[in-house]
Amino acid sequence: MEITESVLHGTPFLVLRGRLDGLTAPAVEEKVATLLSSGATRLVFDCSGIEYASSAGLRVFLSAAKKLKTAGGRCGFAALTPPLREIFEISGFLDVLEIHDNVESATA
Repeated sequence: MEITESVLHGTPFLVLRGRLDGLTAPAVEEKVATLLSSGATRLVFDCSGIEYASSAGLRVFLSAAKKLKTAGGRCGFAALTPPLREIFEISGFLDVLEIHDNVESATA
């Protein structure tokens, strides 16, 4: 899993590339925790490079969204790959998470 952090319109976003599973989820969790501890109240995940997400990966996404909502913020998910969109659809995440076509719209 490759994780790249960037900022657009004042909103941090994480570009994720590769597989988000039990082995790589802790690194994403750590990155999210660092952003939250630095005071971030908005976060976007650029999911355009995710090849696969296991239940551990989905847990990271849901946990981040809940933490940001509790802090009065927002968490968005942009550019879902077809396999990830299918996983989000099956799990019901399309109905409960903020989904965007691209990072630009997610950070606006």
